[in-house]
Amino acid sequence: QVQLVESGGGLVQAGDSLRLSCAASGRTSRSYRMGWFRQAPGKEREFVSAIRWSDGNSYYADSVKGRFTFSRDNAKNTVYLQMNSLKPEDTAVYYCSAGRDIGLNYEIGSYDSWGQGTQVTVSS
Repeated sequence: QVQLVESGGGLVQAGDSLRLSCAASGRTSRSYRMGWFRQAPGKEREFVSAIRWSDGNSYYADSVKGRFTFSRDNAKNTVYLQMNSLKPEDTAVYYCSAGRDIGLNYEIGSYDSWGQGTQVTVSS
């Protein structure tokens, strides 16, 4: 299994930027896919973005497309979620995830490793 540690959350104002990091260790593999999900209070966990380790192709939820960028650093086994033009509705706990590159990238069940989560709060 893969161990994931997120960092970079915080409290910002609407329009600001944040960069989340997720360091992976353990049984990492270039055949894996990484994902970011978020969960706001009282809501279900939802897909934000995914990236394939093998070729760096990334995918985004419509709500963040054009504002968020998912990237990877193979040498550091770390992925990053650059979040720009943040909105109050982006407020949530953000979770990093990892799983084999099969199945649908926006489904929670496609990932078998999860980080502890990092809080992002955007004030208006």
